[in-house]
Amino acid sequence: MPPARTTKQRKQDTLDRLERDEDVWVATADGEDATPYLVPLSFLWDGSTLLLATPAAGPTGRNLRTTGRARLGVGPTRDVVMIEGTVQALTAAGLPDDVGDAFAEKTGFDPRRQTSEYLYFRVTPQRVQAWREANELAGRELMREGEWIAD
Repeated sequence: MPPARTTKQRKQDTLDRLERDEDVWVATADGEDATPYLVPLSFLWDGSTLLLATPAAGPTGRNLRTTGRARLGVGPTRDVVMIEGTVQALTAAGLPDDVGDAFAEKTGFDPRRQTSEYLYFRVTPQRVQAWREANELAGRELMREGEWIAD
């Protein structure tokens, strides 16, 4: 097993992953009985938030609008970034064209061109954790209450 990364290196690796990866697992729960729902979605990272898009009428879209919260998993299980965040819903009309274009270019998918209604969701990280192996479980928290704790 390789040695554990420093907190600083873990943060940089996390930021690099968010910049280059395209897909994320999105976990939500409905507002009534907290039924969990998990789906993979593409994302765009702007340096401080993740932008997702999903059908407005689907379970993920409904859950994100109802609770305003999501948990995201980026990367494989042995190099994972876990993000808990607050969510803001945006219509395609409410999204600046350059942001919609950047999302489409990065993900290869343009929700604005779909016949069914899609919503965009901006996820603002509140807690970020990252680890590769058991030796990185201690100190895996990199952000708490929306503030990076890693230098």
